[in-house]
Amino acid sequence: MDGIINLFKPRGFTSHDAVSKMRKILGMKKIGHTGTLDPNATGVLPLCIGKGTRISEYLLNVDKEYIAELTLGMATDTQDIDGNVTNCSSKKVSKLDIYNAFESFIGEIDQIPPMYSALKKNGKKLYELAREGKTIERPSRKVNIYDLRIYNIIDNKKVIFYVKCSRGTYVRTLCHDIGKILGTFGYMSYLIRIGVGNFNLEDSYSFDYIKSLDNDKLKSIICPIDKSIGHMDSLVVEDRFYNGLINGNIIPFANDIFSLSQTDKPARVYCKNTFIGVGRIIFRNNIPSLKMDKVFV
Repeated sequence: MDGIINLFKPRGFTSHDAVSKMRKILGMKKIGHTGTLDPNATGVLPLCIGKGTRISEYLLNVDKEYIAELTLGMATDTQDIDGNVTNCSSKKVSKLDIYNAFESFIGEIDQIPPMYSALKKNGKKLYELAREGKTIERPSRKVNIYDLRIYNIIDNKKVIFYVKCSRGTYVRTLCHDIGKILGTFGYMSYLIRIGVGNFNLEDSYSFDYIKSLDNDKLKSIICPIDKSIGHMDSLVVEDRFYNGLINGNIIPFANDIFSLSQTDKPARVYCKNTFIGVGRIIFRNNIPSLKMDKVFV
């Protein structure tokens, strides 16, 4: 079995827990995830199976989509519902203020990663330092908020919203920062991830459902490797180069249907109506050529 299973991760599981449980269900060790999802969050967690583990790097940078709940008036040390309350405010904000605050976070923003995160400092995870009562300076980093829409505002205190964002965005930090810009406090009281690249909530499967499947049905829910990276460009190569491709040789790319913007970017490679692997167009002696990064045949 090779490909990606679109797991619906339940609350209370770390991404590592999810991998361990799936290894037991499938009876195989070669399983990995494509980027962590917080233990208190539910939703889409694509798991790479078999040879699919070799494409995890191509899924790390895809956009993510979430539905979250922001609760105003309180801050926690983890910036989510599982943390200890650190600040409170009785300030009341209007719906107009909330809409304006949300609008100000659309686009490229600076975000300081939270202390309770898996990022490392000198080889130690930040959340380990935080649990020791330590706080260290974290440099801000650029993230992109592509879409940010309010679904509902309850008593001007709880905000249900949708966000589509780039890799590395912390939705709980977004909640914290929105509370701050409103002159009060805020924390993330709920989070469900509804999309990772081409993987969506409606196509995800629970542990129990996966466990109930026989081998044939199990294979039917595994997304093939090439479809799992469908966000990447595809390149079709003449049949005569098949042997060279599967042996990882650099071959001349005679197909004129490509643009310079595709140069040196990973793309899906097909030959003889077969998915060969991931390669990229390079220029060798000013001649466009195809170099394979990973071969799956």
